[in-house]
Amino acid sequence: MTTEESPARPGRLTPRRTAGSVGRTPGERRPRLRSGLSYTLLGPAFVAAVAYVDPGNFATNVQAGAAFGPMLLWVLLTANVVAMFLQYLSAKLGVATGMSLPQLCRARYRRPVVWGLWAQAEAVVVMTDLAEVVGGAIAVQLLFGLPLWLGGVVVGTASLLMMPMRGRGRRRFEVLMAAGLALLLALFLGQVLGAGAPLAGAADGLMPRLSGTGSLVLAGGIVGATVMPHVIYLHSALTGDRYSLSLTRGTGGPPDDPDRPLRHRLLRHVRADVLIAMGLAGVVNVALLVSAATLFHPGAPQAATSLAAAHDAYGSLVGQAAALVFALALLVSGLAGSSVGMYAGEVVMGGFLDRRIPVLLRRTITIAPAIAVLAVGAGPTQSLVLSQIILSFGISFALIPLVLLTSDRSLMGRWVNRRRTTYAAWVVSAVVVALNVTLLGSLFAG
Repeated sequence: MTTEESPARPGRLTPRRTAGSVGRTPGERRPRLRSGLSYTLLGPAFVAAVAYVDPGNFATNVQAGAAFGPMLLWVLLTANVVAMFLQYLSAKLGVATGMSLPQLCRARYRRPVVWGLWAQAEAVVVMTDLAEVVGGAIAVQLLFGLPLWLGGVVVGTASLLMMPMRGRGRRRFEVLMAAGLALLLALFLGQVLGAGAPLAGAADGLMPRLSGTGSLVLAGGIVGATVMPHVIYLHSALTGDRYSLSLTRGTGGPPDDPDRPLRHRLLRHVRADVLIAMGLAGVVNVALLVSAATLFHPGAPQAATSLAAAHDAYGSLVGQAAALVFALALLVSGLAGSSVGMYAGEVVMGGFLDRRIPVLLRRTITIAPAIAVLAVGAGPTQSLVLSQIILSFGISFALIPLVLLTSDRSLMGRWVNRRRTTYAAWVVSAVVVALNVTLLGSLFAG
């Protein structure tokens, strides 16, 4: 995750100040980079990282651990490394251009392509919201006994109430999401310690292997739940708004750019932000899978059927305190993930179409499929896993434009990808596409 310095060339985009970008007029004091742990550790990557520990991760990790033990741990770790890489590229794109990935797609691609990308991105956001709301509704039912559809309404409303905090300053929203991530980490590390997970057994999951169509489907679900396409769009918008110091979009600045040292420091902060936030999210996911593998495989295979069954199994095997911790963690992840999904939806529509709709209307539209799934009595956990598989098909539509744009010297200037970075990104793209094709063929065959 490095950048290459090369002579900048004029970009094809015209300079325009964007919301959140910081420009200077003659005589204006040069901005300084804020320092301190709070700036480095509580940045945009923590907002993105929350999406990597959402109820979809709960469903896929619990099912993977219960059905196959630690066997799919290598898939989870690989997906987390890929997620770090992609989130860094997305963040770097925002720093270098001051624009989000959807905005750059609108500026550079033909209208039919842009509309197609927008349509699939909106589908990704809806599937994401389905996972968050359904997972949160399950938690509400486990904690308070409410019907699932009513729990979905509660979660959707609560996440909507969290959005004004973002409007009063993204910093508060970032801190809130970081606190949610820290709470999830504490809860699940406690679960692992309570489960007495043997490290030697967990290490067996580091050897790459699969076992039949079931493991392949869950591997695809883990990839979809871990490499979240909607936060690839969101992260570029967050860093573009927060970090960009240039009035020009589409250039790396003139050769004597006075902000060049400052931009180097900004990118170092971005790298630290991504590594720490995504690393913590990875620890949460590993803890969830390992605890499920230790407790439920093969002694309690019924835990693989649903999150409610997993909750009951935690209660019977470890104690009611463990079951309460699981339900609380599920609720926190649903609320936080739903708020991030709403934020991503605004970025997607605003970036691809340069249009916005009222937040309440967007919330109503995106929550409707989840409420419908809950109201008709469809299996909530199965719906969660299916949503993650669908998300895995959306990764390529975010990833390919991201690689093309960050490899474009006319756009990125001196911040263009190194050649080896581009090669690595294309390899990741090819692997993800191959996984999706294989997964699709297995589903039709099975």
